[in-house]
Amino acid sequence: MLNTILITALIIAVAVVLLGIRVFFVKNGKFPDMHIGHNAELKKRGISCAATTDAEQRNRKNLADYLTNE
Repeated sequence: MLNTILITALIIAVAVVLLGIRVFFVKNGKFPDMHIGHNAELKKRGISCAATTDAEQRNRKNLADYLTNE
């Protein structure tokens, strides 16, 4: 039982170190930003996050406004 707990703790520690190599060992390192709204390639394709799309839809007044903005 104790061996299983130690092996599990070691595997988790190795995974954390491998996932955080850039953060731990690079000066001013940070995790990459995975938010859809900050991705340049998705912006080129006109794809935005659900919150942004929802806000845009709520700001439209009527059907004519909807059709002219598409």
